[in-house]
Amino acid sequence: MAPDRGPETHQATAAALLPLVGGASNVTSVAHCMTRLRLGLYDRTLVQDQALRALPGVLGVVEDDTYQIVLGPGTVARVTPAFEALVAAGAAAAGSAAPAGVPVTAGPVTVGRVAAGPLTAGGVTAEALAEQGATLKAARKAKNATPLKLLLRRIANIFVPLIPALIGCGIIAGLAGLLRNLAWAPALVPALTALASGFMSLIPVFVGYTTAKEFGGTPILGGAVAAIIVFPGIANVTAFGQKLSPGQGGVLGALAAAVLAVYVERWCRRRIPEALDVLVTPTLTILLTGLVTVYGLMFVAGEVAAAIGDFTSRLLSSGGAFAGFVLGGLFLPLVMLGLHQALIPIHTTLIEQQGFTVLLPILAMAGAGQVGAAAAVYVRLRNNTSIRTTIRSALPAGFLGVGEPLIYGVSLPLGRPFITACVGGAFGGGCVGLLHQLGETVGSTAIGPSGWALFPLLAGGQGMVTTIAVYATGLLAGYVAGFVATYFFGFSKRMLLDLNADESSPASESPAEPSERATV
Repeated sequence: MAPDRGPETHQATAAALLPLVGGASNVTSVAHCMTRLRLGLYDRTLVQDQALRALPGVLGVVEDDTYQIVLGPGTVARVTPAFEALVAAGAAAAGSAAPAGVPVTAGPVTVGRVAAGPLTAGGVTAEALAEQGATLKAARKAKNATPLKLLLRRIANIFVPLIPALIGCGIIAGLAGLLRNLAWAPALVPALTALASGFMSLIPVFVGYTTAKEFGGTPILGGAVAAIIVFPGIANVTAFGQKLSPGQGGVLGALAAAVLAVYVERWCRRRIPEALDVLVTPTLTILLTGLVTVYGLMFVAGEVAAAIGDFTSRLLSSGGAFAGFVLGGLFLPLVMLGLHQALIPIHTTLIEQQGFTVLLPILAMAGAGQVGAAAAVYVRLRNNTSIRTTIRSALPAGFLGVGEPLIYGVSLPLGRPFITACVGGAFGGGCVGLLHQLGETVGSTAIGPSGWALFPLLAGGQGMVTTIAVYATGLLAGYVAGFVATYFFGFSKRMLLDLNADESSPASESPAEPSERATV
């Protein structure tokens, strides 16, 4: 992993990014997740995509509901504050945060024109693939703007702010377990356990807070109604003929309670006189939502959470190899469709119940297949220095689980290598699933990282050495399967001829057959 490049470099990166996204007056919002700087923009057409991709430190760009610049783990958390400061300074200097009357561009934007015909020899460069990948992303975004997928994105936005704490507490939990197993520093283990468990014990409160914020309510009211779920005194309440237990319903109950609180609060704001609003609205919001939560949502969400845990355990225990093969193979297409966001509450529920999610290591094999496929493309296209340069720069990030540069810059616009990358992910996932079926459980104590970055967060039932070995075996299987599938089946003869031609030679006169075009 690259060392910290220092605040001056991060400031320089932020300063270089700002004019390329249209300046401070074009930025409506700034946020970041594990690897991406996420920007809301007034006018998408002001963004200089090619210049952004060529900027040192930028691993790729992704256009979704926000414009996302992939900077990599660690770097993005340091660049974002510097970028925010520059945006604030620019807005202050202009006297306005945004030009009046400028509409927000919500739809897809044409990033670059890609020829309708096939990619020909001498003209197939990394830039051409990047343009084609951008066009594919724009088309996909238009298809993905369905109510269901927009809802899934909002759910993802609820959990993304929690990921840093999940990662930190997960690593501390792993350290505490290691010290306990080695019988080292016994006096320190209880303190580490408390540090790791404190956040998880209160995670419904944080989910309630971020849910209310995402849906436009008062965040603290969302946290207040979710706090009912983890309050120890809830054990004195009887609902549906049984005593409730603290934490019953978990993050699912907290999410539902906070959404309900937002709608109750809005109802109150419309009907309560302004003079009484500060007293009556929060009282009714907590009272009404709290009673529904205690006498309904906690029980229902608890049953759903228990069913998720039971189904996952049965699925991998009885059909781990097949389930892992399917999950590992389909994860990249799920990402392309935006449906992977539905898994975030499931991961969090499993972590809350079992201490780790067994699904994430399997799904992470999709990234391994992508890395193996990219390596095969590198070997097969010996004469295409442009694409090989892109792969060399993107592979380190791919090993760490940041796959966007390889997906959008190489495999997806090429077409076949994306499919063979999915094959590699399927074999990696099948390997991990098979070992789980044989009793070698491996899971992750947090969500977000994948690839090699997941090693510090691994947990399982057979000891750390065995757990690491299981995950590493799956990664190796994904690398090898992705490489082999792409090397032998990732290109037609015509694609190899066009893509692997000497770039200094004139463009080919003979077009490829439609079935052999280097497109998806």
